[in-house]
Amino acid sequence: MKSLEELGRVRLSPNFYMRDFLYSEVANLHGIPNIPEEPDLAIAAGGKLCTELLEPLAAAFGGISVRSGYRSPTLNAYCNAHGYNCGSNERNRANHIWDLRDADGHLGATACVVVRSFADLYAAGADWRAMAWWIHDRLPYGKLMFFPKLAAFNIQWHERPERAIYSYVKPRGWLTRPGMANHAGDHSDHYAGLP
Repeated sequence: MKSLEELGRVRLSPNFYMRDFLYSEVANLHGIPNIPEEPDLAIAAGGKLCTELLEPLAAAFGGISVRSGYRSPTLNAYCNAHGYNCGSNERNRANHIWDLRDADGHLGATACVVVRSFADLYAAGADWRAMAWWIHDRLPYGKLMFFPKLAAFNIQWHERPERAIYSYVKPRGWLTRPGMANHAGDHSDHYAGLP
């Protein structure tokens, strides 16, 4: 218990602690511990996610709510096997499983977040693509994936960023990825009025 408390107190960036990313409804409901097997790797990847992506988002937009962060391999495998919208452990290495490097040995970390001020704009009719293009033009993300509820999105930091954006919100599918004509250039006309 003491080491778990200490892990939760690790400050990943000025506004985020490791504990912010360990909560899981599935883990609580089914009594599955959501504890990193390699805490140092999880802290390193989570620190990059927070400092390079979440802190700039918070500085521009205000409060961020974490919907889902770190998943232990055991928890992720359970979620995948029981239809909780989690990819396989292999797909989640260097994604939600922060303490497993991907197949090429790269570190990464993903969190599903809600930018609260943007969620209000989205509820009032704003297009999710405004946030997607804002991040694309300004932050060194690996991948983004947008969801219909609360304009929540997965945001990934990765040592080798793919810089691809997918959405489950209409229009569903790839917004951009390397090789698409819209990938390069300035997209500021899509997010006029955002900070």
